[in-house]
This record gives sequence, C-alpha cells and structure tokens, in this order.
Amino acid sequence: MKKVRQMIGRYDSIIWIRVVGTIMVTFANFMLRPFLAIYLYDKLDNNLLVAAMVVGLQPATSMVAGLYGGSLADRFGRKPLMVASLAIEAVTMIGFAFADSLLHFAVLTIINGVGASLFWPAASAQVSDVVPEEQRGEVFALLHTAVNVGAAMGPLIGVKVYQMNPAIAFFTCSLMMGLYCLLIIWKVPETLPKKDRTSSAVLQQTDGDDGENQAFSKQPKMVLREHKLLLAMTLLALPVSFLYSQVEIVLPQHLKTQYVDYLNVFAMLMTVNGIFVVCTQMLIAKYAEKFPAQRVILAAYLLLACVGVGYGWAPTFALLIVAEIFFTLGEMLYGPQIQKAVSVIAPEEYRGRYFSIFGSNWQLTGTFGPSLGALMFGVLGGGVWFSIVGAALLIAGFFQYGLVKKAMAYAEKCQSVTEEKLTDKQVVI
Repeated sequence: MKKVRQMIGRYDSIIWIRVVGTIMVTFANFMLRPFLAIYLYDKLDNNLLVAAMVVGLQPATSMVAGLYGGSLADRFGRKPLMVASLAIEAVTMIGFAFADSLLHFAVLTIINGVGASLFWPAASAQVSDVVPEEQRGEVFALLHTAVNVGAAMGPLIGVKVYQMNPAIAFFTCSLMMGLYCLLIIWKVPETLPKKDRTSSAVLQQTDGDDGENQAFSKQPKMVLREHKLLLAMTLLALPVSFLYSQVEIVLPQHLKTQYVDYLNVFAMLMTVNGIFVVCTQMLIAKYAEKFPAQRVILAAYLLLACVGVGYGWAPTFALLIVAEIFFTLGEMLYGPQIQKAVSVIAPEEYRGRYFSIFGSNWQLTGTFGPSLGALMFGVLGGGVWFSIVGAALLIAGFFQYGLVKKAMAYAEKCQSVTEEKLTDKQVVI
C-alpha cells in the first residue's frame, strides 16, 4: 500500500487524470479502430482503395489542422484545445453510426480529423509543463501503458460487437470521449503559464512619461528553417508511423489471404500487443533510462524492421505472435524516448508547436500510407510489401540514432549553461 501511495505521489494529479481518461477512450477506440477499415470496406462495395482513401482523409485533415493546433495550444492554453478535440470527436462518432454513403463518411472523417489534430500537441505540451525533464520518459511511458490497457481489452470485445452491431462500438466510443471531456473540464487546470497566454495581439496598458503607451504582446513567430533538427527527426520518424498505417489497412487484408478466421487473428494480435505493454511498459521504460536515448531508439527501429519481415512472411500463427511481440517491444522503446527527445529540444514558448510538427509524421503517413499500401499490396503482395517497409525502417534507424544523439547533447549543453547562470547569480547575491 505504501508503494502504491509513493507511486501516486510521484506524479502530478493531472497525469493520473490523463491516465484514467486515456484508458477510457482507448478501450472504446480499440473496440472500433481495428475494424474501422474493414467496416468501410464492407460499406463501400468491397473497394479497398476507396476505403483506404476515406481512412486517409482523417490524418490528412489532422496534418493541416495540426499545424495550427500546436500554435493554438501555445497561445490559448492546453485545456481548451483538449476539450474541443474530445467534443468534436464524440459528435463525429455518433455520425459514423448513421452514415450510409461515401459523402457522409468523407465529411465525418474530415471533421473527426480536425478534432483529433487538436488533442495531442496540447496534451504532450501539458506533460512538458508539469513534469520535470528527468521524469518525462517515465510519464510518456505511463501514458503509453494507459493506451494499451484499452488496447488489451478492446479488440476481442470489439470483434464480437462488430459482428453483432457496429453501431454499438461507435456509440460507446462517443460516450467515453464525452466523459473524458467532462473529466478534463472538471479536474484539469490550465498548465500554460499566464505570461504565455495571449490572443493574436493582447493589448497591454503601461504608464509612461507621456501618458499611456500601448504595447502589443504577440506570440513568438516560429521560422521552420531555424529548427532543422526537429524537421530531420520528424522526417526519419516517417517509416515508423508508416508501418502503423499498414497494420490498420493492409495487414487485415494480408491475413485474409492466409486465415479463414482472419478477424479473430487480427484481434488476437492487437490484444497480445496491449497485454504485453500493460505488463511490461513501465519496467522497460525504467530499464531503458539506463541507456542513452539514441541507443534505445536504434534498438526500436531494428525491432520494427524485423516486424515488417515477420508480418510479411510468418508461416505460422506462432511466428506471427513473435512478430507482434517484437512490434510491442519496438513501440515501447520508441514512443517514450522519441517524445522525450522532442521535449528536451523544444523551447518553452514553442512546445505545443514542436509536438504538433513532430506529430505530423503520423498524419502524413496516415494520409498517404493506406492508399499506397492498398496499391502495393495489389501489385506486390503482402510479403514483399512489408519487407520493403522493414528495409526503410532499418535505414532510417541509423540516421535517427545520429539525430537523437545530437538532440540529447544539445539538451545537456543547455542545462549546463543554465546551471552556470544560476551559480553566477548566487555568487552575485
């Protein structure tokens, strides 16, 4: 009991609220998410390419809106963006339950993409606001564990619900998002410092010799070419998020060519992933902290490269499970460490925008990945296509190693400079 209290007291209450809300939402999402592409495939006359293009609309919209989402989070605060995001997604989930045409699905997917784009830049920046740098890897790992608590329970329940009535999954997802939205409104305070909260131009009155002078406080302008390290890290993250995009749209179709009961096989893979993360994420995160971030991330890329080959060529269900365990280990090592690397290079005034820009790698591959995967699957087959994805991960991993090493060195240098300034200030005092 004492250890439990120590664990709870280790992190800000905001983090635990986020953990509870994340479990609620991801449980509902994973009842639906693994089967959404299959649902669209069935609704759109078994046209895989059209279904993939509709699926791609959500991240495409998120990519465009997300560029503004981080800026809005830095301007108006984290909480308003998170609340708006969950409210929009809750409404669109209800819409999906009643949609019956390509146009309906397309419009709802676009609106859902706007909502989704607002949440994660604000939520990730919120972690940076309230968690000390040395604990951020742990906290991102804890939130990743929460995601997979839902992932562990959702798919096997979801496949039964999907076979019975898909609308139930949409309503459940909407309900959970609505409850999480209310929880944030009720219990989560704003974490963006008041001095950084501005509208596009906040009028400040100051007394001067000649009466009243008007000064405008504007949000700092971010020039992308001055943030080359962030852009390069985002580019090299593309193969990782691309693999995820193939898992959601191409893998089920690939499994369909090998297994009669492919829906249950797919659900079992998702469940293995979720259970393994729940049981081991925090232990692996703490163990990973003993090693330089760049080495951990390289190991993650190598594991995910093996997954590409495993998904493509595993001759038995047992080896497919092994590939899924490799996938799980890879994502557990990659996610917390890459987010930590982004957080340490992000200037305080740009935190929301940094996570928004880095997060665009998911939207970019989510936009083009499903359609490209559907085309390549038809031309090359699942084995060759997943092997190509694995090769891209292998190459990108070595380049990302160098960039993360540079990022962590930069963070150490900045910390050293800060400590020197504090020391000098103490001496003067």
